[in-house]
Amino acid sequence: MAKSSNKKIISVIKVVFPLAIGIYLTWHFYNAMDAATKDIFFKAIREANYFWILLSMALGFCSHLIRAYRWRYMLEPIGYKTKFWHRYHAMMIGYLVNLLIPRAGEATRPALLYQTDRIPFSKSFGTIIAERMFDLVMLGIIFLATIILSFDDLIAVKDIIVEGAPEDGGQSESKQWILNIIISVVVGGILLFALLWVKIEKFRNKITEFVKDVMNGVFAILKSKNPFQFIFYTIMVWALYLLFFGICFKAFEQTQDFPINGVLIGFIAGTFGLMFTSGGIGAYPYLVGIVVIYFIGDQFEAKEQAEGIGKALGMIIWLSQTIMMIVLGLLSLVLLPRNYKKEDNDKVGANQA
Repeated sequence: MAKSSNKKIISVIKVVFPLAIGIYLTWHFYNAMDAATKDIFFKAIREANYFWILLSMALGFCSHLIRAYRWRYMLEPIGYKTKFWHRYHAMMIGYLVNLLIPRAGEATRPALLYQTDRIPFSKSFGTIIAERMFDLVMLGIIFLATIILSFDDLIAVKDIIVEGAPEDGGQSESKQWILNIIISVVVGGILLFALLWVKIEKFRNKITEFVKDVMNGVFAILKSKNPFQFIFYTIMVWALYLLFFGICFKAFEQTQDFPINGVLIGFIAGTFGLMFTSGGIGAYPYLVGIVVIYFIGDQFEAKEQAEGIGKALGMIIWLSQTIMMIVLGLLSLVLLPRNYKKEDNDKVGANQA
C-alpha cells in the first residue's frame, strides 16, 4: 500500500513541478512588463500578420507527418511493419501527453503502438530513443552552425539569460532556487536508482532485459535497408522546424528583416525552453523574447517597444504551435483504433524478433 502511495506522489510531482515552473515563468513573463510595455505587447499581437503564423502551423504539421513516416525505417529492421496513421496518431498523442508531463510522451508512443500493432513496448521504445539521439545530433549541428555564424551574439544572449534580463527586477534569486530544486531532484533520483540496483535483484534483471530490447531498437537504423532515406527525412524534419520558426518573424514589421543568426539563436533558446518546462510553457516565449529584444533593441529609443514586440512574437510562436499540438493530439486520441485485431497486424519476421 505504501509503495502504491509513493508512486502516486511521484506521479503527481512529475506533473505539478514542471507545470508550476511554467506557470511561474508565465506570471513572471507578464508581471515583468510595465504598463507601456503591456500596451505594445497586446497591440503587436492584435496587428500581427497571421498569414505567416498559419503558414508556420502548416509547415509544423508537415514536419509531424514526415516524422511519423520516418518512424517506419526504425521499426522495419527489427521485424515490424505498421500502418502510417497508427504511427502518426501514437506520435501526436505522445506530444499531447508531453504538454502535461515532460518526456512522458516518449513512453506513451510505444504503449499506443502496442495497442494497435502489438509491437513489444521495449522494442519500439528503443527506436524512439534512437530518434532522440539523431535529434540531438541535428540540434548539435544547428548549434555548431550558430557558433560559427555568431559566437559573440550567442554568448551575449546566454549572459542575459543567465544573469537575468534588465526587466527581471532582481528576481534572479528565485531562478537560482528553482535550479537548486531541479538539481536536487535529479541527484536524488540517481541515488535511488543506484540503491534499488544494488539491493533488489529482480529490479536489476528487469532493467537489464529492458535495456537489451531498447538497444536493439537504438541500433535498428544500422540494419535498415534504407539508411539514407532515414537521414534524408531527418534533415527534412529539422529543416521544417527551422522554417516554421523563422517564418513567424515575417508576422511583425519590426522583425521582417531579422538576421539569420538571430533566428538560429532564437530557435536554440526556444528548444531549451521546451526541455525545461511542460511544452515550453512560460520558458519558450520568455527565452525567444529575450533573443528578439537583443537583436531589435537598437531600432527603438524606448526599451518598452523592443520588449513588447519581442515578447509578443515569442508568445505567438509558442501559442500557435501549442494550440496546433493540442488540436491534432485530441483528434488523434479520437481517431486512434481502440480494438486491436490480430488479422490487421502487419508484423513481419516475428520469429526473428
